[in-house]
Amino acid sequence: MQKSSVLFVCLGNICRSPLAEGAMRAAALDKGADIRIDSAGTGDWHVGSEPDRRAQAVAAQNGIDISRLRARQVRPQDFRDFDHIVAMDDKNLSDLRSVAPADGRAELSLLLDHVVGREGQSVTDPYFGGTAGFDTTWQDVCAGVQALLPKLVRR
Repeated sequence: MQKSSVLFVCLGNICRSPLAEGAMRAAALDKGADIRIDSAGTGDWHVGSEPDRRAQAVAAQNGIDISRLRARQVRPQDFRDFDHIVAMDDKNLSDLRSVAPADGRAELSLLLDHVVGREGQSVTDPYFGGTAGFDTTWQDVCAGVQALLPKLVRR
């Protein structure tokens, strides 16, 4: 059986998508699931940067270290290499659809599409707010990860 793979995507890859990557890594480890997990941004502003310090703090408060992650931009090859590319909001999903190569195989979705009753909703973008926004984002990504994980394990 082929190993499942998921790429989480937000705008700059320093807040929402690294939090989702960290939450999924922890959830997969907890379930003993062998899944390839990564994150990226649609924009290139933060390439090479570590996650926002507030994102690192909320992850650490929940027992997860995301400090070693580094931002990168989505590449055309990602659409061929990953089973799932999961966007944090409609704008990122639209951007992904516009750059997806014709031979891409990845299934595109919003993270909260996997949560019953939250379909079509965006993960809260905390970048321009205070630390409380990162708590809300953490709750959003955890809900999405918990709903998505069984789909990846069944593959």
